[in-house]
Amino acid sequence: MKQIATTLVLALVVIGLARAAHAQVGKPVTITDANLIAEADLAKLPHMNAMLAKTALAKRPFKTVKDLDSTLAAAGLTKEQRTDLYAKLFVPINLNTATDEEILLIPGVGNRMLREFKEYRPYTALAQFHREIGKYVDDKELARLEQYVFVPVQK
Repeated sequence: MKQIATTLVLALVVIGLARAAHAQVGKPVTITDANLIAEADLAKLPHMNAMLAKTALAKRPFKTVKDLDSTLAAAGLTKEQRTDLYAKLFVPINLNTATDEEILLIPGVGNRMLREFKEYRPYTALAQFHREIGKYVDDKELARLEQYVFVPVQK
């Protein structure tokens, strides 16, 4: 069992590194990728416990934040609890393909910011995200928002 868990963690790290190698990923400051967090660390986050952490980890890897959100909702967390949790835990979204629902799962993002995120598609680099979204928010908020997103590297 321990070997299976170790293999799973290694696979998730490889997935995360592969995504990072093919994308410009925002710098995590206050959040952790839900596909990479350890069970013990997950259990310590807001509204989580050992049982919920085990349930969530059994559903990994999460392809989208919507998958994470559905898992946590099914486990009994309210929308407000999930929003609190997303200040610490998330699955980064592709700025070019994220649905409205995925973008709106970012804490503090409402319809106005949703419109701004989508207006500048396709994003070719995080620098473009900084330039365009930085028109509407200060540097601190821009750094916070950046944690939740990535831009695929153009080939």
